[in-house]
Amino acid sequence: MNHRLSPTTVFLLTLAPLLWAGNAVVGRLVHELVPPMTLNLLRWALAFVILLPLAWRVLRPGSAMWRQWKHFALLGLLGIGSYNSLQYLALKTSTPLNVTLVASSIPIWMLLTGGLFFGQRVSRQQVAGALLSMAGVLVVLARGQWALLVEVRLVPGDLYVLLATLAWAFYSWLLTQPGKAADIRSDWAAFLLAQIAFGLGWSGLFAGAEWALTDAQMTWGWPLAAALLYIAIGPAVLAYRCWGMGVQRVGPAIAGFFSNLTPLFAALLSAAFLGELPHLYHALAFGLIVGGIVVSARR
Repeated sequence: MNHRLSPTTVFLLTLAPLLWAGNAVVGRLVHELVPPMTLNLLRWALAFVILLPLAWRVLRPGSAMWRQWKHFALLGLLGIGSYNSLQYLALKTSTPLNVTLVASSIPIWMLLTGGLFFGQRVSRQQVAGALLSMAGVLVVLARGQWALLVEVRLVPGDLYVLLATLAWAFYSWLLTQPGKAADIRSDWAAFLLAQIAFGLGWSGLFAGAEWALTDAQMTWGWPLAAALLYIAIGPAVLAYRCWGMGVQRVGPAIAGFFSNLTPLFAALLSAAFLGELPHLYHALAFGLIVGGIVVSARR
């Protein structure tokens, strides 16, 4: 694993946040058309169909996927089943800009999980960068009014996103574990399809519970079909491919700071498609988040 940032690696780790920002905006646009858990299930079912012609062999009995099924079941739970379901759930009560800004706490979760569970050394600059990013998150949670932090008034969506970021941190570190699924990693389509295969099981369980325990309803039509096509091809297949390559090149700790570009893109896309203009406190949060990236990347 090379910790130097090449232009190609920067491109990979920037394209993924751009696609995920679009995912948040689209998720908000269709939140009244489809329940969140069902949206996640449909998204990954379509991604499964897209990848199947490229990597169907990984599903055969006796393949490495089945030999290491526990590893792929965990990746499927954290990266496919939980992270996206919680994000779509958050978008029912929060805006794409707030959701992506709260998710900017990812660097601190990356450092904590890496240091506590994966034996990674954490530098002072990484801690400083993570604290700056976290300060940006606190600005958003406070809605620019610090008294709100004292009263701890969080909308449900904010809490769902924090849970999602914790799941994503563990998922990203698991991607780098030596010896795990080594014979599949060289084939990106097979590696992702193996995760989706188990992730669909988790997503199906969550969607089934959603329909059994709530008054879930769907409104089929071209808007939903177009949204599903985008989130399956872009934020699912392409973004996960780019993120996986970037993480394996520079490690989760450095890659995690690039995820903070998502709210920058989400602000632009929200203004363009949702009419949700940023507030002054969003600008302050942006400054803190970008400052965190700059500090953490310094040598």
